[in-house]
Formats: sequence, structure tokens, C-alpha cells
Amino acid sequence: MKHSTFLPRFAGRLAWLGALALGLAACTAATDFTPKPKGYNRIVLPPHRYRALPDGHPYSFDYSQSAVVKRDSSYMAQPHWLNIYYPQLHANVQITYMDVARDRRMYNKMMEDARKLTGKHQVKATAIDERVLKMPNGMRASVFELQGEVPSQFQFYTTDSTRHFLRGALYFQTATANDSLAPVIEYVKTDMVRMLNTLKYR
Repeated sequence: MKHSTFLPRFAGRLAWLGALALGLAACTAATDFTPKPKGYNRIVLPPHRYRALPDGHPYSFDYSQSAVVKRDSSYMAQPHWLNIYYPQLHANVQITYMDVARDRRMYNKMMEDARKLTGKHQVKATAIDERVLKMPNGMRASVFELQGEVPSQFQFYTTDSTRHFLRGALYFQTATANDSLAPVIEYVKTDMVRMLNTLKYR
């Protein structure tokens, strides 16, 4: 009788010890877990298609059909300052324009301000690349590409040196890091170069 009672007890202890060993093994395996790198949502970008800027401004250019044109409503905005806004991408290209024909000092100030506005990003920029783009209309544009966690990643200004001064700057209305926005930045940069290559003054 004693012998028959011992076997079930022994078997029960063996099962308990086996479960404990499996639990410890699982805990050990959990400590070896390596987290996966953070992923980002896939960004689907529409094909590049363009339309002409509506009349009513002293300049014209092609802009993306994925964007809408809004007048700049800031307190300091001039009549022909615009926002080329991309609703799906939360991107905005700010266009500022000045007629400087009657005031050479204003022309010099616009040139200086354009440089200062780009230079303000030097604190966060890891690099600022400047190049000169020759446009089909014979004029040139100074183009700035900014690297790092900067609020504006691409800017340009152009002038005919006599009357017109136009500046553009790309901004995003999102807190997403610039490295994850890289495809969108490149997409809008292509559109901004299209603006310059189709720019005409009236």
C-alpha cells in the first residue's frame, strides 16, 4: 500500500519540476530578446503632374496638381505672397515676392534677408549646400539644400536684378524626423525646381 502511494507523489513532483524548468528557460530566452528597429509608415507619393499658376500675380510658374494655392495670411504678408500647400503631405512652400524696381535699398535688403533666413538654420543644420541653377529664361537662382533636423530643408531665391525678387522655402507641418521625410522632401524639391524652370515675370 505504501509503495502504490509513493509513485503518484513522485510523478507529481517530476511534473512540477519539469514545468519549473520550462518556465526558467522561457524567462532566460526573454532576456535575449532584441528589439526591432522603429519602422515608419510607407509614404505613397502621387506622380508629378503640374498646372500653371492662376493669373493675378506679377509672376507665373507651374506647380503640383497635388497642391493648393493659398494667399499668405500672416500679418506681414505682401499682396503676392503665397503658400503652395500639399494637404496629403503636410508640406508647404512659402513664396515671397517683392517689386524692388523703385527702391535699390529694398533690393539689397531682400538679398541680405534671403541669406540671413538661410543662415538662421546653421545651428541645427549638419550641412548647407548652395548651388546656382541656370533657368531656361536666362536668369539664375541660388538654391540651398539643408541637412539635419532643420525646419526648412530646401530654399531658393531668384531675381532679374532690376525689378523682381522671388524667394521660396519648404516647410513641413509635422514633427516627424527629417530622415523619415526624405522621400517627401525629394518629391517636393523636384516640384520646386519645376517652379524655377517655368518661372516667368509679367
